[in-house]
Amino acid sequence: MSTTTTSSTTSPDGATTATGSGTFLLGGDLPITRLGFGAMRITGRGIWGPPADPDEARAVLRRAVELGVNFIDTADSYGPHVSEELIAEALHPYPEGLVIATKGGLTRQGPNRWTPVARPAYLRQQVEMSLRRLKLERIDLYQLHRIDPDTPVEDSLGELRALQEEGKIRHIGLSEVSVAELAHARALVPIVSVQNRYNLAHRTAEDVLDYSDREGIGFIPWNPVDTGRLALPGSVLDAAAKHHSASPAQLALSWLLRRSPVILPIPGTSSVAHLEENIGAAGVELTDDEFTDLSRLAS
Repeated sequence: MSTTTTSSTTSPDGATTATGSGTFLLGGDLPITRLGFGAMRITGRGIWGPPADPDEARAVLRRAVELGVNFIDTADSYGPHVSEELIAEALHPYPEGLVIATKGGLTRQGPNRWTPVARPAYLRQQVEMSLRRLKLERIDLYQLHRIDPDTPVEDSLGELRALQEEGKIRHIGLSEVSVAELAHARALVPIVSVQNRYNLAHRTAEDVLDYSDREGIGFIPWNPVDTGRLALPGSVLDAAAKHHSASPAQLALSWLLRRSPVILPIPGTSSVAHLEENIGAAGVELTDDEFTDLSRLAS
C-alpha cells in the first residue's frame, strides 16, 4: 500500500476533480484516486429495478470519469444486475486505468431485501455473470458482499481464490466484517480491501479501520456522507461547512480523506449535480482544529 497527495485540480469547465483526493495503490499494483464513485444509487427505489432516468444515470458515470474518478464500486445485487449493465453501457470500452470493483454474495427478493448466499457454486456463477455484464475479461477487485452464515467462509473464499488463480479475479476484498473475521480471511487468501459502514456520524467500524490502516488494506466506507444530526444548524459541522463555503457532505468526505490514508470514500448518487458536489470535497482542506473538533463527534 502507498498513498500520494496531489494539489486539487479542475476540469476544463472549472469543476473540481477527484485528483486532489490523492492516490492509493490498491493491492500494491492498482493506482486509484482515493475519492471514487459508488454505483448503488443509479438503480431504482429500494435498489431494485432500473433508475427513474437511465440517461441521467449514464451521464453520472461518464461525468465521474471526466472528473478524475478511476475507481467505481458496484455489485451484482444492485438492481439486481442493473448497475453493472449501466456501467458497461456508459463506459465500455473502458478508459485506461479505470478500476471497476464488484461484489457477490447477496441475493435479492425485492426492494430493500437482501439475503446472504455465498456457496462456492453460486459465487462462481456470479463472477461469470458479472464478467459478462461488465464486458471484462478479469475483475480487478471482487468483494465478498457478506459472509454467509450457512456456508463456511473457507469454502466461499476458497472458490474466489480458485477464480483468482484462473485469471478471472485480480484481487479479493470483503464487506461488513469484524477484525477477527478479517484476520481469519487473510490467513486463507490475500485480502486487499474491506468495505464497512463508516462515516462521520457512525464509527462502529473504528477497530476495523485501525486494523486496515496498520496492515495497509484499503478501507472503503459505504454510506460515507451520512451526517444526520451532526449537520443541524449551529453544529460544529454546520459552522465548518459555512467557513469553507462548502456543504456538510463535502466536509464529511474531507474528514474521511484526512482520517486515514487507506480510506477510499465512494459517495454515490443518481444526479450529475450531486456528483459534482461530492467530488468538490477533494478541494476542501480542513484545518487541524476543524479535524479535531469533527473527530470528537460520534454516535
